[in-house]
Amino acid sequence: MASISFVGSPPRPLSSPVGKSSNPVRRFAHTFSLMRQRQRGPQSLLLPEPGKFSDSGAGGGSNPVERRSFVFSSIGMVAAAFCNASKDGVALASQFADMPALRGKDYGKSKMSYPDYTETASGLQYKDLRLGDGPKPKVGETVVVDWDGYTIGYYGRIFEARNKTKGGSFEGDDKAFFKFRVGSQEVIPAFEEAVSGMALGGIRRIIVPPELGYPENDYNKSAPRPTTFSGQRALDFVLRNQGLIDKTLLFDIELIKIVPN
Repeated sequence: MASISFVGSPPRPLSSPVGKSSNPVRRFAHTFSLMRQRQRGPQSLLLPEPGKFSDSGAGGGSNPVERRSFVFSSIGMVAAAFCNASKDGVALASQFADMPALRGKDYGKSKMSYPDYTETASGLQYKDLRLGDGPKPKVGETVVVDWDGYTIGYYGRIFEARNKTKGGSFEGDDKAFFKFRVGSQEVIPAFEEAVSGMALGGIRRIIVPPELGYPENDYNKSAPRPTTFSGQRALDFVLRNQGLIDKTLLFDIELIKIVPN
């Protein structure tokens, strides 16, 4: 019958005193044996029998039962010590309460700041790709804009590119562009703030944090909305994801026309 072996050479009978032994396994076995004997009573405070922790007993036969008992008992002691340490200083997963209201909010994640962008008091970051030379829109006026949208915080996926930029400007008919009335709260806060500060003919790029984006992470509740099914899926995947996906968005906006009241 095969016996348990150790790396290198098989263990020898525990015959030498603990202080003189250089094998940590034998020292631990000797100490463990004394501990068990003390638990049984003072009459059992004897040195382990020859062969108890060796490959062969007194009769030369193998003794795997004793070795297995020793190994399993040692594992139990280590496991008990680990459990006690966990109770004292390590928090278990079961001790954390699930808080659905905080899912997908990116709490604890540092906000990205871009050195070449201007940040407003609300937290909106913008950069003018082209300064307009016309008037700025007023509250109540209707503006005609074109825009691109990207999930900059998640792989930079595009969710709206109806009229792609060509030479720093957009092309297309007015009826194909997006319109809204300034001050009507039809659009997300970041979009309203960005357009209100633009001059006619300008192109502005904005970085939109989640708190200035779509309310309740639903693009159906506020404009601008993606006009294609693929764009809707790309944006919806990021907004509704309950994981730690960065919901920061990027928009390119061109102010094409201002329609007076």
